[in-house]
Amino acid sequence: MNPNMYGPPPTQFQPQPLQPQQQQYAAPPPVAAPGGWPPQQQQQSQPPQQQQQQQQPQYGAPPTSSAPQTYLNGNYQQQLATSMGGLNMGGGGGGGVPALKIAQQQPPLGQAPPPTAGQGAPPTGFNQFNSNSAPLPPTNNNNAFAAPPPSAREAAGGYANGPTPVGAPAGAPPPPTSTPQSVASGINQMSLNSGHLAGLPHMPPPKSATPQNAAGAVPPPPLGAPGAQPAAGPFGVSTSRPGQPLLPPGAGAPPTFTQAGLPPQSQPGLPPMQQAGLPQQSGLPSMQQPGLPPQSQAGLPPPLQQSANSFGAPQQQQQPGAQFGAPQQQQQQSAASFGAPQPGGFPGSYPGGPPPLPGQQSAAPPPQFGAPQTAGYPGQQQPAAPGYPPQPGQQPGAPGYPPQPGGYPGQPGQQQRPGFNPPMPGAGNMYQQAPQQRRLDPDQMPNPIQVMIENQRLAGGPFVTNQPGLLPPLVTTKFVVHDQGNSSPRFLRSSLYCIPNTGDLLKTTALPLTLNISPLARTAEGELEPPIVNFGDMGPIRCNRCKAYMSPNMQFVDAGRRFQCLMCKVSSEVHPDYYQHLDHTGQRVDKHERPELLLGTYEFLATKDYCRNNVQPEVPAFIFIIDVSYNTVKSGLVHLLCAQIKNILKHLPVDQGQDKSKVRVGFITYNSTVHFYNIKSNLAQPQMMVVGDVQEMFMPLLDGFLCDPEESAAVIDALMEEIPRMFADTKETETILYPAIQAGLEALKASNASGKLLVFNSTLPIAEAPGKLKNRDDRKLLGTDKEKTVLTPQTTAYNTLGQECVQQGCSVDFFVFNNAYIDIATIGQVARLTGGEVYKYTYFQADVDGQRLIEDIIKNVSRPIAFDAVMRVRTSAGIRPTEFFGHFFMSNTTDVELASIDATKSISIEIKHDDKLPPEENVYVQVALLYTSCSGQRRLRVLNLALRVTTTIADVFKSCDLDAIMLFFAKQACFKLMEHSPKQVKDNLIHRSAQILACYRKHCTSPTSAGQLILPECLKLLPLYASCLLKNDAISGGSDMTLDDRSFVIQFVLSMDLNMSVNYLYPRFIPIHNVSPEETELPTPVRCTHEKITEDGAYILENGVHLFIWLGQSLSQNFVQSVFGVQGLQQLALERFNITAETPLARRITDILEQIMHERTRYMRITWLRQNDKLESVFRHFLIEDRGTDGSASYVDFLCHMHKEIKDLLS
Repeated sequence: MNPNMYGPPPTQFQPQPLQPQQQQYAAPPPVAAPGGWPPQQQQQSQPPQQQQQQQQPQYGAPPTSSAPQTYLNGNYQQQLATSMGGLNMGGGGGGGVPALKIAQQQPPLGQAPPPTAGQGAPPTGFNQFNSNSAPLPPTNNNNAFAAPPPSAREAAGGYANGPTPVGAPAGAPPPPTSTPQSVASGINQMSLNSGHLAGLPHMPPPKSATPQNAAGAVPPPPLGAPGAQPAAGPFGVSTSRPGQPLLPPGAGAPPTFTQAGLPPQSQPGLPPMQQAGLPQQSGLPSMQQPGLPPQSQAGLPPPLQQSANSFGAPQQQQQPGAQFGAPQQQQQQSAASFGAPQPGGFPGSYPGGPPPLPGQQSAAPPPQFGAPQTAGYPGQQQPAAPGYPPQPGQQPGAPGYPPQPGGYPGQPGQQQRPGFNPPMPGAGNMYQQAPQQRRLDPDQMPNPIQVMIENQRLAGGPFVTNQPGLLPPLVTTKFVVHDQGNSSPRFLRSSLYCIPNTGDLLKTTALPLTLNISPLARTAEGELEPPIVNFGDMGPIRCNRCKAYMSPNMQFVDAGRRFQCLMCKVSSEVHPDYYQHLDHTGQRVDKHERPELLLGTYEFLATKDYCRNNVQPEVPAFIFIIDVSYNTVKSGLVHLLCAQIKNILKHLPVDQGQDKSKVRVGFITYNSTVHFYNIKSNLAQPQMMVVGDVQEMFMPLLDGFLCDPEESAAVIDALMEEIPRMFADTKETETILYPAIQAGLEALKASNASGKLLVFNSTLPIAEAPGKLKNRDDRKLLGTDKEKTVLTPQTTAYNTLGQECVQQGCSVDFFVFNNAYIDIATIGQVARLTGGEVYKYTYFQADVDGQRLIEDIIKNVSRPIAFDAVMRVRTSAGIRPTEFFGHFFMSNTTDVELASIDATKSISIEIKHDDKLPPEENVYVQVALLYTSCSGQRRLRVLNLALRVTTTIADVFKSCDLDAIMLFFAKQACFKLMEHSPKQVKDNLIHRSAQILACYRKHCTSPTSAGQLILPECLKLLPLYASCLLKNDAISGGSDMTLDDRSFVIQFVLSMDLNMSVNYLYPRFIPIHNVSPEETELPTPVRCTHEKITEDGAYILENGVHLFIWLGQSLSQNFVQSVFGVQGLQQLALERFNITAETPLARRITDILEQIMHERTRYMRITWLRQNDKLESVFRHFLIEDRGTDGSASYVDFLCHMHKEIKDLLS
């Protein structure tokens, strides 16, 4: 949790003078050639002539007809336009992607195809962020240009995605599409009026129709102005679609195309003139200072640039004529300016720049660069016209900065978003300036809240598993599985549901092919528990060759006498007792009566061949091993446990089909010796036996140690009263640990049973005994290359003990109550290897943390659990499992040995190709878990999954499960931290994420400017989740956390399941100040950033480990009174915080907290804090979209960094 967790930010995130980046948008518009022609840059795509023609149409020409637009599959064409406008890290015609002259290529979904020459495309609305989502203020890629005059805009089509509007004249080239238009068009409705965006200031009406500059002259449009090249839009999104005209109206000069390979203005890949920092290409006047983007933001033609709101907000209503339309002239005038350097050297400062946008006051000076933007929304143009070059007066920007008022398209007066604008002199501090400024409007970027709501709308309800390769709903969606041949995604989730047919193709995508297996996951209401099939002495039916179990994927042949296994293609004889006739379709007549031929998940009763030593197992046991040293007695732990054991034992697990638990229990206490207790039901008093020889542990009791808790209830009650009395005056402070665990293991061996040890421990074991440890606490090593020396065990004794426990089916869970270093990295190995886990209660006090401990123990003992288990994953020929991550032990390369596994644990497995897969066939996966149930039955749980095979990369990207990918990356990263430095692990994660997105960009989208950041629909949250994982304490914890905290979170990540991982990476942030007492559902969460906090609000922030309740200083008196029963926040004692009032609102808040606790695997400690309390820095550490207190990048900065990495890969 430490706020500062992460050490200095990796260089990639350090503020740097942005250079190429600066190019803001993709390539800067080429500078106009001396002749005054606008650079062609983006246009490249069309054949020259067309271009030319197109150009002609002035911006004002109305577009005519439109061609339909086609979208490829949801590409999150993130144009993040907005956003990344600045991103464009390095722009130009396509950063490594030469601009092709493609007249029309289908853009990937979500990207508007470039209009074909001469035809406009109908507006299509496509929400870039989510094709199905509610209209967000679209980000407009196009925005690169500032807003063209209205007409232009219109012409431009304005759709974010760039389609040209309907009605364009046939020959007219579609104008640059970039400005948002107010056309309602379906999802992407571009017309956002800043007035309707929360938080956007309205723009004041323009003062005069055409602003004059100070001198009174009408400013010519800046370079880049509409006739200027379209620049790449934000994210690189190219604003003008290929093929759009970009000349200023009236300009007849021939465009220079940038054919690849031609120098003109911009070589592909070079921003025109202006590679960052390069001198302009010769021959062109350099409009701007070297290194500065041409007048307009780089890549954006200025005026157009900001297209009004880049996000699609319509330019504020444009004043008629005034702004944008009038401009025609200006535009023309601009021609003049087009090549002339602008006065002042700044782009945009032309004396005649385009008129201010509506509202834009011409005169007002734009906020200084660096000044915080106002609203922060892109598109908002602060006073300055959006995207227009600053209106006269406005510019006071820094010299040399592009005036854009905003720097991103459409950014509000963006005062240069940090990072995005071209570097101006002095740009080096851009980043610094920025914290408050919004570079990209985060609300326009993909966020989990919107994605989850959208998925619930589209995929909630029944999920029928009757076809191979169906992409399941998100793990956060409420859905009901109808098992019809494939296992429920709750038990088995793949990262890819359509697998590349070769290893090379998989490697190209950089996507991991993994399975996340949680074999005992709880089913939802309305779903069937897996049925249990009993074949009697015949035992489960299996393939003779690969030993796969009978499943719906087996085909019966030869009139039902043989079956062919689809894993290995070999046919086996059907056992005579299992024979059944086939119907006319080749299916068995009894198919619908046999779960194993119909369902994806079912269980077989195992015969004794599947048992240890061929003997049916005993009923498993839970053994409580309690530390009774001075610390635990003094903190109240011993009294608390003994008082609550009776309650805990009522929650022991009950097996399927049984009405009460059969689990047995036993008790051991220890300090510097070990004490066993005989609790046989016929005893009047419990008996205690002490083993003083801790070097050679043995089991002193043969009978009476493990008993049924109901039969021995009276004896157990007597024991629980006796223990606190016996150890009340203990002075023992030096304790043992290894012998106590060994004692529990010996007890299970003596009873020939499997089971679980719940070990309650408070201090580092320093007494003379096996397993003695030394204090090696040195938190300064965290975050450095040497951290692995303190994150790996100091001795192998506990690893060896863990392996011995696995052989007996003995799992160990630690409940640690440390006030100092206790070396979880070492003792936790026993829990890791046996499928257990560690719970940590630092500075435990029974009165404060008692409820949390008891709730955790109850959740632990009551959940569905399997003991003494072995899991094997079988796959079709051509692929095989290679790497396994989680809490388990493996003595060979195929069998995962689990002393226990429960409903909240999962194991991630990576699968690799070892041959080509035939694309016309499906791939089959079968997971078999052989285990002992909590009633002592030996069973096999079988999970089946069929996946599709493809030869095209686009199909792979359409069927990814991002949550499964991220959980795999998290577990893999925690594992790799034990071998590599944290920097290598983080760099690898960033590089892998960039490779995935670069592959998509390269192979699944039409050629567009490199300035665009295009994200696949299924992976649009990858940059956000990668950023969250990099900031997570498990990966980045630094010296502000303790070694034990760090080891604890690493183990937590290694064992957690998918449900837990989603909120652990991206915490839930729930406003509670506006809840109504009548509702029963949890309030809708908001984005996890300080921007969503208001001073008069109250919020819950939880990630499954920590839960904070933040109370703003202006919180309403009524709320405080009705929830806490006090007059003001200052009267609350936060350390002992309780909701005491009996009002409906207080009950509603209590219900919300209980509901959250119920959903989580652990009961979280509630930390209450008021605004400005000293704990607030810890709370802010979990606002994961913000810049970290340790300097780690915010989501926006990270997105920009990812975009740069992608461009580097593409070039």
